[in-house]
Order: sequence, then structure tokens, then C-alpha cells
Amino acid sequence: AFGVIADIQFADAEDGHDFGGYRRRYYRHSLRLLREAVREWAGESPPIDFVLQLGDSIDGQNARRGEAENALQQVLEVLGQLSVPVHHAWGNHELYNFSRARLVHTGLYSRAAGGSDGPPDRECHAYHCSPAPRLRLVVLDSYDTSTLGRDPGSPHYQESLRVLREKNTNDDLNSPEGLKEPHFVAFNGGFSQAQLDWFDEVLKFSDENQEKVIVMAHVPIHPCASNGVCLAWNYEAALSVIHTHRCVVCVLAGHLHDGAYCQDLHGVHHLTLEGLIETPPHSNAFGTVHVYEDKMVLKGRGRIPDRVMHF
Repeated sequence: AFGVIADIQFADAEDGHDFGGYRRRYYRHSLRLLREAVREWAGESPPIDFVLQLGDSIDGQNARRGEAENALQQVLEVLGQLSVPVHHAWGNHELYNFSRARLVHTGLYSRAAGGSDGPPDRECHAYHCSPAPRLRLVVLDSYDTSTLGRDPGSPHYQESLRVLREKNTNDDLNSPEGLKEPHFVAFNGGFSQAQLDWFDEVLKFSDENQEKVIVMAHVPIHPCASNGVCLAWNYEAALSVIHTHRCVVCVLAGHLHDGAYCQDLHGVHHLTLEGLIETPPHSNAFGTVHVYEDKMVLKGRGRIPDRVMHF
């Protein structure tokens, strides 16, 4: 069993709204809701084995307020009360607050705890581990190709900007207005070829060893588990790798605060978790997933519905 939570986006700030000005965001309360989640996970029976934090642990406004380090420390202290590993995805809000080079030296660099089972680029936050027999977790870095968190003078940044500008002709690169492919916005990102090649090799190993694989990333990689905008730039390439193999049973993501779900034509479940940040203080948004030989059962809390996903 394992815990799941997405888009905590904590800031020690008064409530605000999303970028459209319509959706309320409960910045300060998100930490209290996280504490409730941690308390419940700590009391689970049978006990959970790990937690997946699906990205955007703190809000971007912390950078403007000079509070990024302190906000992250508060979130990590709450999660640190658990006696099990926490696997972190990197989201756009992590990269609004920190450079990749800095993130490598924070508690969000869970690749370090997972050993060196990742791509050669140490700043690519992708890795895999086996938390139980015949079960493998693969953490993907959906901002490996991105303008966020990179030095503007670096080849990585320049190539990402070229890809983005090729697809997005708007002055505001965060705007999907009028785009044929509205997911090509700066608050999304994609996967480098090096990461996809590594991912392919991991899945090949799992096929050969008859493992079930759970994949996690911040940005959804299936259009039906998205709103069409919150979607990885080269999601087709990631799906192509998954569908070349038999082992992947579920892809977990955050980023889209409304949440979404689909089972694709290859039988893979794509679950996008509702965001904690837009959850009113009297509710919550987290879950516990129980893994069986033939299914995963999500027991949701608050905004997260229960779900049974058969393999």
C-alpha cells in the first residue's frame, strides 16, 4: 500500500486564486491538510510502504516573497514525520522556486535515496526502484525538456525555448490561446530522448522479470487524463515507450487540479490526482492505494473518489 498526494503548493499567504482569477487557492491551509494526510497514513492498517508526492509541493509565489527555502522546509518536515520513503516528482512550481542545480541538493531529490538507477544526467530527476517483489516504481521527470529551472545560456534552455516557440506563437508563452497544440505552454515540459531511452530499458527489464510497473510524473501523459492543456509536450513519445511493453499498469500524475482518469486502449490506467491547493479547509485531497496481484484499489479522501483499477 502507498499514499498519494498532488499539488500541495504551500505558501504562508492568504487565500488567492488561480491564474484565471476564478478558482480559490488555500495556500496556508494546504499545510494543515497535509498534516491530516500524514496522520491518516501513519495510522493505516496494514501500514503503507511509501508515499508518492506528485509535484508542486510549494507555490511559486514563495520565490517572489523570498520564502522558498522556508516553505519547502515546512512541507518536508511534515512529510518527514512518516517512517516510510517519500518519492517526489518535480513540478513547475518547484522550478519557479529553485534551479535544477539547487533542487539536487534539497530533500526533493528523492533520486538520491533510490540509488543511481536513473539516466546519466544527474540533474534529470528520473529513477526507478522496487518497493515490493515483482513491483517497480518509475519516477519520470516531465520537465527534463523545459525552460524552467535552467540557465538561459545553457544548451538545454535554448533547445527547449526553440521547441516551445516553434509550437507557441503567443507573446505570453504560458497562454494556450489559439494554439493547434495547446499543451505547448511554458508551464508544461517534456522528456528528453536520453530519458525516454533509459525508460525503455527499465521497462524491458520489467517485462523480462514479469514485474508490474507504476509510473509517476507531475504532468499527465494521456490526453484523456488531461484537459488538453495540462499535458506533457511530447506525451506521444512517452506513451509509445509504455505501449511497446506489457508491464505498465498505471500512470499517476498531478498538475491538473480538477483531476482526471482514463484507461487507454492498451489497458493502462492513467490517474491524474485532484490538487490539494484548491481543496477547501473542511475537506481534503489525498488517497491510499492498495496493490494486489490483479488490481489497484484507491481509497480516496475528500475530493478524491475511490477507484478500482484492474490489470
